[in-house]
Amino acid sequence: MIQISFPDGRKQEYPIGTTALQIAQSISEGLARNVLSAKVNGEIVDATRPIEKDASLQLLTWNDKEGKSTFWHSSAHLMAEALESFFPGIKFGIGPPLEHGFYYDVDTGGQVLSSNDLAKIEAKMLELARQNNPYIRTAVSKKDALDYFTKKGDQYKIELINELQDGSISFYQQGNFIDLCRGPHIPNTGFIKAAKLTSLAGAYWRGDEKRQQMTRIYGITFPKAKELEEYLIMLEEAKKRDHRKLGQELELFMFSEKVGAGLPIWLPKGTALRQRLEDYLKAEQIKRGYLPVITPHIGHKNLYMTSGHWEKYGQDSFQPIHTPREGEEFLLKPMNCPHHCEIYGNKPRSYRDLPMRIAEFGTVYRYEQSGELHGLTRVRSFTQDDAHIFCTPDQVKSEFLNVLDLTMQVIRKLGFENFTAQISLRDPENKDKYIGSDENWNKAEQAIIDATREVEMETTTVLGEAAFYGPKLDFMLKDALGRSWQLGTIQVDYNLPERFQLEYIGSDNAKHRPVMIHRAPFGSMERFIGVLTEHCAGKFPLWLTPDQFAILPVSDKYLDYSKEVLSTLRQSGFRGEIDDRVESIGKKIRDSELKKIPFMLIIGEKEVEQKNVSVRKQGSGDQGVESLDDFMSLLKSML
Repeated sequence: MIQISFPDGRKQEYPIGTTALQIAQSISEGLARNVLSAKVNGEIVDATRPIEKDASLQLLTWNDKEGKSTFWHSSAHLMAEALESFFPGIKFGIGPPLEHGFYYDVDTGGQVLSSNDLAKIEAKMLELARQNNPYIRTAVSKKDALDYFTKKGDQYKIELINELQDGSISFYQQGNFIDLCRGPHIPNTGFIKAAKLTSLAGAYWRGDEKRQQMTRIYGITFPKAKELEEYLIMLEEAKKRDHRKLGQELELFMFSEKVGAGLPIWLPKGTALRQRLEDYLKAEQIKRGYLPVITPHIGHKNLYMTSGHWEKYGQDSFQPIHTPREGEEFLLKPMNCPHHCEIYGNKPRSYRDLPMRIAEFGTVYRYEQSGELHGLTRVRSFTQDDAHIFCTPDQVKSEFLNVLDLTMQVIRKLGFENFTAQISLRDPENKDKYIGSDENWNKAEQAIIDATREVEMETTTVLGEAAFYGPKLDFMLKDALGRSWQLGTIQVDYNLPERFQLEYIGSDNAKHRPVMIHRAPFGSMERFIGVLTEHCAGKFPLWLTPDQFAILPVSDKYLDYSKEVLSTLRQSGFRGEIDDRVESIGKKIRDSELKKIPFMLIIGEKEVEQKNVSVRKQGSGDQGVESLDDFMSLLKSML
């Protein structure tokens, strides 16, 4: 017998080799019908995989993130089976699940695959799904795996197999389709009731622009047809809220191929909005004892070799800048932290100087692949609201809690009510991805866990998502459409102070190593503004919006009074413009509505005579006639 521990603390014995699905069936047939996969001792596996020893067990359904991931991974295999029926000889790259749906990179070998084919592929997927074919896992030797895909002539799978160790390779089969895969998968295809293939895109094999270009097919599936209908409605709303579209309409930012892909240019209105966000955070930081600094956009290559950034990210970054001096190389700054370490090390420090909090809105550069660029949310140049706190080990918890409080304040100020906190830890099975000793990692991870427990914060824990130098607390914000975005972050780092040999003199007159806390409540100004734009559909909070009002004179006869109104409002600190175009008042109102301007002040003959304004609210229509003082009181009450 084996002992199974459930999430609620309950324990029960089952025969060796019992599967998670059988355990679910012993609880209730209704539960078993919804189990997609299982988490056994923290590892996500097939619900049909036998459990051979004592284990903790969590049954995963559609309501769990990991359950959805399993569902969509299995759907990628189902799509591949459908594709093979229409495109004989098609070859497959990789087909992972995404946060919403899945994709598969395919090589049709010259056969034409277009968006016109998607509907018939969807229909074939559902036809195959109705066969209720089980997903069957088979362990295979490396030789047998290579032999199978050599016969199929699939060079992509052969390349992947050559990188795997013998004894760690598995195939999955459903129906007539066999694929190289580590899993897990849902019990059978019958769980998949609705499918939509959303788009086609070009993708280089393994993201390398020098290699074969493949076709990437995106799709999404659901266990109920109604959920697909709701998703498609959400997609339509997402198109309306797309920050790239709104950014252009509201004149916030632009991109120029002459400047370079992924390098955003902020226009006057977008710059003003961004500066207000920065000013808000700068004021909060000053209250909390942060010291502003400015560092260069480049640094000597040796700086990033010391920090470890060159070793971990160098090959995927902008390549070194060579100066006229032989052998001298600089890098575009990929992170601000090495520069801030140098600021700390600029002079001797005492424990009396700590905590030392330095902050910078620092622009950094990362060479993202061109196919991964996406408006402001995936760029090659972005500004972090970065700060680094150097403190003693016994100050870590209080400083972390202070940063946590600031981050929560920022999230709520911007109207994000739905969010989760994710503790991102090191992958214990792949420590080569990280720098530093086990001792330092254990201390840093425990510091985050202890701090979140102290404030009774609900968190999830994910292995393998830590930064290379330390664990972090990531804030996953849900927007108005229910989409999740990783924005703010707090990180505890014992490693960079060690690599830069940072020290302070303690009360015992001996040298000690400080601890470093990295934090960025916004994360990246570009990404945050992109997400915020979509969250509020371009209708920014009044304190943040570029124009709080537009003055719309009915004709040129009323321009002089319109200018008086504008002057009075601006002198009182409010922002807006006069629309003095020779257009009808209806046209001016429509254009102001499209620009998401919160208030329109209509000025005609009566308004001039009575020295007041007719107020119209964006999306709500006429609000009546008010004196200018009353209108200004209204604005102040909303700030």
